[in-house]
Amino acid sequence: MLNTDAEGRLILADALSYAAEADPDRILDLATLTGACMVGLGTKIAGLFSNDDDFADEVAAAAGAAGERTWPLPLDDDFKDALKSGVADMKNVGGKWGGAITAAKFLEEFVAGVPWVHLDIAGPSWSDNENSTRDAGGTGCFVRTLAAYLEKSAGA
Repeated sequence: MLNTDAEGRLILADALSYAAEADPDRILDLATLTGACMVGLGTKIAGLFSNDDDFADEVAAAAGAAGERTWPLPLDDDFKDALKSGVADMKNVGGKWGGAITAAKFLEEFVAGVPWVHLDIAGPSWSDNENSTRDAGGTGCFVRTLAAYLEKSAGA
């Protein structure tokens, strides 16, 4: 553990590993994973990471139908290099660049190849100001996306 401010991803990694042990068809998780995603995408767009393009497209479509915004970010293997450690299996943080991607790449290590989508909702999860589309405070973002995705998956 190189950064105790990145402790949430350790708990999420445990949850992903536990979920993968149940051999699910898919795993979809949401977390306020990184401030780095906010730097890149602002406060109204969630970063979308996935190891399965079709699954990612389905989640992005559900988000669009729900009026919530996502942007796909890469999970290229070269980002895994930033997680290498000389004393452990891997580090919980990468270097200075690509922080959101290296955080998602860390999480990917725990899904055991199960088709997976992660939404980094750090930006849209909180609003400092009330405006025409949301109140100030916790936004409840991506609940509508989850409902739209589940309804479509169930054929509703």
